[in-house]
Amino acid sequence: MSLFWRIFLLNAAVLVTATLLLLGPVTVSTPVLLTEAVVLTVGLIAMLVANAALLRVGLAPLRRLARAMATIDLLQPEPRLVPGGPGGTAELIHAFNAMIDRLEAERAASAAAALSAQEAERRRVAQELHDEVGQTLTAVLLELKQVARHAPDPLRGQLAQVQETTRDSLDEIRRIARRLRPGVLEELGLVSALKALVSEITGHTDLTVEQQLAADLPALGSEAELVLYRVAQEALTNTVRHGKATTVELSLQRRTGAVRLRVRDDGRGIGAAAEGTGIRGMRERALLIGAQLSVGPAPGGGTEVRLTVPVAERDGGS
Repeated sequence: MSLFWRIFLLNAAVLVTATLLLLGPVTVSTPVLLTEAVVLTVGLIAMLVANAALLRVGLAPLRRLARAMATIDLLQPEPRLVPGGPGGTAELIHAFNAMIDRLEAERAASAAAALSAQEAERRRVAQELHDEVGQTLTAVLLELKQVARHAPDPLRGQLAQVQETTRDSLDEIRRIARRLRPGVLEELGLVSALKALVSEITGHTDLTVEQQLAADLPALGSEAELVLYRVAQEALTNTVRHGKATTVELSLQRRTGAVRLRVRDDGRGIGAAAEGTGIRGMRERALLIGAQLSVGPAPGGGTEVRLTVPVAERDGGS
């Protein structure tokens, strides 16, 4: 039965009941007596209350659907609405759930393509920085060294300073290239890549990073390892840039049917600030591998990023 006919029949039932009462025990005189006016007023109020109550019950599934439509976030999947109510309302909820499934699938596909293109571009830029800019600076450094040998004494000090600046620039170029393309992740695995990331961050900041990296991790695909690395990288970068923290806990542990990454700092926290592109990027990466990401206040202050990646447990695994 459609929603129109349901509302029509509810209203018709109330009106028919009122008419039967008027034809039966309730009568109206001309002119209307005070007692009759009171009875009619009470009857009208009762009709309105009954109509409102019936409509509230009948339209309750639509209110649930409206709330879901107003709060839905494709980056934070939630349980689907359970179809209920009359036939038309249940069909509408079914259609809404199907639409959300389709939108999430399309978003995941487009995000996967965009992130894949982003990683490819990062590899290209890192390769050019290493091969072209890095080699050019190396050649400049060697030329400066050669010139310094034959330069008069007053210029050698200045040339030595230029050499030091060039050497620092070369180190910075290599550091940027490593951040763009974590070669150690492909060569030595996730744990080694995270240790290298921590060493790089602590080498350029006053941040203290406490590591708890399990060695008995289950087999992870290359995509899952890349997502874990990028989420850890983004979380640590946000801590350095915005968190004003002094200590960070980096944990990568095995759980039943999952691997959990946790980055917790003692900084000022995110407060009521809206999520930026960094956090939304982490959510998109998590969706690609069916992982669950939570970003919120840490116990005792600061921010905690938690990523849980499901893994298939092999027979005999813990």
